[in-house]
Amino acid sequence: MHRRLSFRVRDMMKCFPASGHPMDALQSSAASLGLFYSRRAIDNPKYIYDAVVRLIAKIPTMVAAFQLIRKGQDPIQPRDDLPYSANFLYMLTEREPDPLAARVFDRCLILHAEHSLNASTFSARVTASTLTDPYAVIASAVGTLAGPLHGGANEDVIAMLEAVKDPQNAKAYLERAIGAKQKIMGFGHREYKVKDPRAKLLQTFAEDLFARFGTDNMYEIAKAIEEAAIPLLGPKGIYPNVDFYSGLVYRKLGIPKDLFTPIFAISRVSGWLAHWREQLSANRIFRPTQIYTGHKKRTWKALDERLSDE
Repeated sequence: MHRRLSFRVRDMMKCFPASGHPMDALQSSAASLGLFYSRRAIDNPKYIYDAVVRLIAKIPTMVAAFQLIRKGQDPIQPRDDLPYSANFLYMLTEREPDPLAARVFDRCLILHAEHSLNASTFSARVTASTLTDPYAVIASAVGTLAGPLHGGANEDVIAMLEAVKDPQNAKAYLERAIGAKQKIMGFGHREYKVKDPRAKLLQTFAEDLFARFGTDNMYEIAKAIEEAAIPLLGPKGIYPNVDFYSGLVYRKLGIPKDLFTPIFAISRVSGWLAHWREQLSANRIFRPTQIYTGHKKRTWKALDERLSDE
């Protein structure tokens, strides 16, 4: 039941520009839930439970609704008889998904659901520490996830593969990019100095989809880039991360490129909310200390003296 959106939320989304990025639409829509459901009752266990269920249920509906609205269509109502992942693909594509596609998408959501204290989770916890409502917490996390150095990287990976065009160009592209000190999208991680274990799984998901629905030349380019990167970036501990293959999986599922990051948010909302609840259990407001690096001593002049100098 909580998958449904108020008609007022849908009407608000119809006012968004069709050219707007879906992450901006999602952030605005998630924040708007606070207007309907926020009671600032974070000491009430039932309110907390209801907020968690409501957010996990409604975020996918919002993403799918905006995709159809910007195409000039009415959103599709969610189906109670379909599981979580299959229901999202149904609302997005207007047809019940192949069981393999639904199963692969479900596994993708599990892989992305939580990954400790990264940038968006930190945003969520900082916002939560002020004791604001959970809808503002999720909106702040969505805004952080939108950046290309965080959740937006898988969009840029597809753009990189499109720029390479052919597997034979992979090595030359990498050498030019490294020489120009450009970031190789989908490579490197603050914690992992090996190939991201999630990337390994996503690569197998892509191969499962290709075996059922046909190959994708972009995958051959991606494999060529990874192979060429081993001697160039491997010694520095830079390997494919979770974003390198996830876009290829979503692409094969028929999902538009600019929905890759909103899908990341669909998954990660459960992790953000787990951190929100943990923050509430032993809360202390975040107030980081800054180190001043400016002038040590400065002389003060009265205002009339400063004016006379001019």
